[in-house]
Order: sequence, then C-alpha cells, then structure tokens
Amino acid sequence: MGDRLRCAVIGTGAIGLDHLTSLSLCPRAAAVAIAENNPARAKEASERFKIPRIYSDYRELLEQVDIDAVTVAVPNYLHAQVAIEALKARKHVMLEKPMATSAKEASKIIDAAAKMRRTVMVGQNFRFNRHTQMAKMVIQRGDLGEIYHARAFWLRRSGIPRIGSWFTQKKQAGGGCIYDIGTHVLDACLHLMGEFEVATVFGQTHAKFGSRGMGEFNWGKGEIDPAKPFDVEDYGVALLKMKSGRTVNFEVSWAGHHPADGREHGIDLLGTQGGLSLYPARLFRNGASGYETIQLGGLKLPQPEDRVHHFVNAVLDGKRPLVTVEESLKIQQILDAIYGSAASGKEVRLG
Repeated sequence: MGDRLRCAVIGTGAIGLDHLTSLSLCPRAAAVAIAENNPARAKEASERFKIPRIYSDYRELLEQVDIDAVTVAVPNYLHAQVAIEALKARKHVMLEKPMATSAKEASKIIDAAAKMRRTVMVGQNFRFNRHTQMAKMVIQRGDLGEIYHARAFWLRRSGIPRIGSWFTQKKQAGGGCIYDIGTHVLDACLHLMGEFEVATVFGQTHAKFGSRGMGEFNWGKGEIDPAKPFDVEDYGVALLKMKSGRTVNFEVSWAGHHPADGREHGIDLLGTQGGLSLYPARLFRNGASGYETIQLGGLKLPQPEDRVHHFVNAVLDGKRPLVTVEESLKIQQILDAIYGSAASGKEVRLG
C-alpha cells in the first residue's frame, strides 16, 4: 500500500462527494478512481476532484489491482452486495450507515471481512464529532458517575430528503428517518454509554406527512420518480432496555410540528454525579457555588474529526477502527427490532 492509501469512491451522489472531499483533504490518502452509473454525476465528481478514472460499473473498478480501499455511498439496499464484492476483491471498505438493511446482511459483511482479512468500518460520523469526543472523555473521567438513562433524538420539522427519491422507497432504503438520521444519534449515544447490548425494544413508527406529499426538503442527487409511493416512516420512537438495566429513549422525525426553540438533534445522559447534554456538549452538576453548567471545550481530541481520515489511518496503521463491525451489527439488530416491534405491536427481545 505504501505511505498513502489508494482509495476509490463507489457512488458520487451527495454523500459520495462528501467522501471525495474528505479524501482530498487527507494527507495519507489519494482518491484514484470513482464508480458511478449516472453520467452527469460521474462527470461532476471527475471534474471537481480531477479524477479521470471513471467506471460506470463498480465491478470493473473492483478489478483494478492498484486500488487498496473503497468507500461505499450507494442506496442502502446495495450496501451489503457492494461491500461483500469489494472485500472479495481484497479491498478495505468504509460503508455509509446503515451497515445494511438487515442484521442477516450485516453478518455476511462481517464474515467476508474476516475471511479476506480486510478492514470494514461503518462511517458513523457523529462518533468523530468534537463534542462527542469531548463528552466521551468526560464520561471516561468519571464525571457523570453511573449513567442510568439516556435520550437520543433528531426531530426535523420538514426534512424528508425529496419525496420520490430512493430515501423514501422501502425497497431501496430499507427504512425511513430511523435509518437515515436516527442511526447517527443512536450509535453515538450507545458509544457514549459504552454499551451496545440491548435486552428488549418497544417501538412504533408513523408516516403522517410524506404519504401526503408534505414535509420534504431539497437534499441529495438521486433520481426522483413521482410514481413511486412514500412507503417508509417519517417518525419513529423506541424505548430500549439495556442488558445492564439502563434505558434509552430514542426518537426521530423527518417531519412534524416540533417546537423550534430547542435543539433539533442531540443526546442527553443522566448520571448519579452529573448530566451531559449534546449538541453542543454541556456538563451539568453540583458545584462548590451551587448547580453549574459547564460548556466543554479546550480538550485535545484523541481522534480526527473526519471519519474518512480515521478509516485511512486505521487501515495504514493496522489498527482496529473506533467504529467496530460488532457494534455496527448490534445497531442493525436494534433497528430490526424497532421495525419488528412496530409491526407486531409487541416488545421484541434481543436475548
């Protein structure tokens, strides 16, 4: 591999362009090729990042021996397929979240990575956010005492990513707001708690706005098909009971009449010695002069703030990524359980 990781990006929609931006700013990586089946998107990415090698079929890209790693930014239903083929081609893989559209598919990715001895990481970018990193340091320092409950939420008022795009089609997306934005805060929350083992899940989903053609905003570069039905959720809620007995309240919305006077997304952690709120990161506790609120800052971060940079470093240094495949599988199992509970109206046990 040499001193620089030779990377290719599969899929050059909005997220793929974000990957290319990160690679262009990473001193230890070089973006050498892209795969994109839409000529206009391929041309835009090639010209913007000065990458002449374009493949309309990602399989042809995977055959290139001078590519060490790929980042995958395609619709959710293709995540497992593309990742497994890339691993079989002996490429390291960074996947966008969610890992797959089911825990069964996610497990197949893990098996392929183990067999081929290659690194796989799901790009959970909230873990690398500076506020998340500072919060983790404060928790590890013991400032919160015993954490017994958490809340993870993302509540958009009008944030459906273009009705008719693959995001709003269950066959391609696997799910709606829970998959799209919910995985960000759920993964960061469990990471901060240091626990991914869930005992039971009780969840519910609703589709009250997208099904009426309401609540969208203009994000993404995928094709729009007005004939495709909106058949995913635009609101979801779940109560998770961890195996330790701790609890997590999870709430996510693409569209809804939420108050505009607070945080749109965040995480709240309750501990016996203090509380922690993100974003931004604030510590709440009893102080010498009474109850105090401390804005976290000035801490040296242990990780880069860019998930792609971290992935590159992990591969080149032969280290285990901060986002492990085992934890990503647990997240996928929780997502499956939320949808299963919503469909059955019953609590789902995860063991």
